[in-house]
Amino acid sequence: MKMELQKTFQFEAAHLLPLVPEDHKCRRLHGHSFKVDIIVGGECDPKLGWLMDYADISDAFKPLWEQLDHRYLNEIPGLENPTSELIAAWIWERLKPRVPLLKKVVIAETCNSQCVYRGDRAGED
Repeated sequence: MKMELQKTFQFEAAHLLPLVPEDHKCRRLHGHSFKVDIIVGGECDPKLGWLMDYADISDAFKPLWEQLDHRYLNEIPGLENPTSELIAAWIWERLKPRVPLLKKVVIAETCNSQCVYRGDRAGED
């Protein structure tokens, strides 16, 4: 049987968007309580009755979380223009080799704004 699991993480970080117009509010230094949802999917192991251990998702994400939490995102290589879209892709690129069942990375920088990245599956549900 096919399943999806979702594990949610949070990190606090500051950033600014250097490529938007000078008068745009996001050009100024500001911070967010980012929420990250890691979604994995595939066939459930018939013997164990699960897709994968949630702890394995946590272990795989921890090194990335340590690079992001309470940091100035613009200083992280690859995140010089840290939009939600680019943060999601940055996480995907680093997490996918550790979590082959990765299907989506969802980034929310506010409680009502989020970005969904599906890697090479863009456009699929």
